[in-house]
Amino acid sequence: MFVKICGITNEDDALLAVAMGADAVGFIFAPSERQIAPQKAYDITRRLPPEVLTVGVFRNDLPARVVDIAHRAGVKAVQLHGRETAEQCREIAGHFRWTIKAFAAGDDNLPSADTYGTDMILMDAPEPGSGKVFDWNLAGDAPSQMKLILAGGLNPGNVAAAITEVEPWGVDVASGVESAPGKKDPIAVMRFIANAKAAAPEQYLGEDEGPYNWDFE
Repeated sequence: MFVKICGITNEDDALLAVAMGADAVGFIFAPSERQIAPQKAYDITRRLPPEVLTVGVFRNDLPARVVDIAHRAGVKAVQLHGRETAEQCREIAGHFRWTIKAFAAGDDNLPSADTYGTDMILMDAPEPGSGKVFDWNLAGDAPSQMKLILAGGLNPGNVAAAITEVEPWGVDVASGVESAPGKKDPIAVMRFIANAKAAAPEQYLGEDEGPYNWDFE
């Protein structure tokens, strides 16, 4: 089970997430109370183990700006969390080894997510970033051949149930493991990751060290 801890704003929280077993950490460059400057993100990403996927989160930015900021921040992947078109997503994806396109639950474009040229898709609440739970059955609209990451209202108490119901490839959390906006709660992070990994569907179980190696260089 792929687990991403998003909304990282400081090195301590990034190292905590990695130590607890997170496969990826996310840095938000879009306007948000968890927004981080590219240089500050770079100071963090350069200190993380190579096997951790670092993700820059953007919303409705021009492709050239996404590429520039992501490279300056040193992230390995980008997550497009706005109304980016399929053409824009494909343009951005041409600059990165891994790209994630986010869709709000109920988005009419979700069934055609496989035309956006990304490796993974993420399904969030109808109000992205709200931390509110939504009808997980809406995940059924996603193309079955794509790697689906479930987000939106997840926390240590409900992540196992969400995984059991949806059987996603991965899960993503930000506010659900915070003590305050932009500050992670160590106990919540530990419980979320442990509960998510324990609930992994049988077909996703692999070697103990995990199936990911994001250090492709």
